[in-house]
Amino acid sequence: MGDIRVGILGIGSMGRHHVRNARSTKGFDLVALADPDGDKFGVAGDLAVLPDVDALIAEGVDAAIVAVPTVFHEEAALKLAEAGVHALVEKPLSFSVESGERIAKAFSDAGLIGAVGYVERCNPALLEMRERIRGGQLGEVYQIITRRQSPFPARIADVGVVKDLATHDVDLAAWVAGSTYETVYAQTAYRSGREHEDMMAASGRFANGVLVNHLVNWLSPYKDRTTIVTGERGALVADTAMGDLTFYENGSFPVEWDQIANFRGVSEGEVTRYALAKREPLAVEHEHFRDAILGVSNEHVSMDEGLTTLRVLEAILESAKTGESVRL
Repeated sequence: MGDIRVGILGIGSMGRHHVRNARSTKGFDLVALADPDGDKFGVAGDLAVLPDVDALIAEGVDAAIVAVPTVFHEEAALKLAEAGVHALVEKPLSFSVESGERIAKAFSDAGLIGAVGYVERCNPALLEMRERIRGGQLGEVYQIITRRQSPFPARIADVGVVKDLATHDVDLAAWVAGSTYETVYAQTAYRSGREHEDMMAASGRFANGVLVNHLVNWLSPYKDRTTIVTGERGALVADTAMGDLTFYENGSFPVEWDQIANFRGVSEGEVTRYALAKREPLAVEHEHFRDAILGVSNEHVSMDEGLTTLRVLEAILESAKTGESVRL
């Protein structure tokens, strides 16, 4: 087949980056853009900026990237599915589990590729981390910890920190663990005077017994994007803001100072920071979407996976509201 005719709905803070990457993705032909607010960032070039998803579909696109606010995902996605257009929908899949179920079903029933934009799965540090864990470098995995903290982003108005930021960590932790959430307990806070929560602390357990902890907020004056996986042979630490991965190995020599040995449990071994090829994660995400459409791979995040993550997010919000842990 020829190049895939791609359209992008929403060319704002996130959509503009999709435009840049779609233009450079081999096998993509960017033919249409749509945004009711126009071209605020000046990325359209020689393409007209259409008013809505209907006009985008009318351009005869084969695939679309949906980068509008979460509350508009369902309307756009259902129209794309009805028109036979493959879609990559930015995370989270939708604003509620029920809405997400309708979207996932529409694409499944139509036999279309439905992907969700969890770009962290394409981060070089996390890709390398997952491969090393699967290869047995850590031995048995005990715990996964994530931190995702930064100042408040003006681009977000329709959801809180759970569905905007924590959704990345919920997805990537399950992906790295190779399991699903079994239980979750969470607390949230509202410190900035907005309608939605801006801080979250959550802990839980996966079905395979791995413990998990997430710390997320919009009130830190610095950006922190860290994933720590601890196992029987040491810990892998990913700085996903920089794409760096470091291995902290358990020491092979016993600690001879009893007080420290009793406190630490394991001794400190070699520390290795890996040299990684660092490609832009969004470019990798576009290639996964393309390859899924072409039927040559299934490395994209499916809508069923996005729906599973959405269920965990709602369990987190329910736990924060009730003060009780939630079993999934």
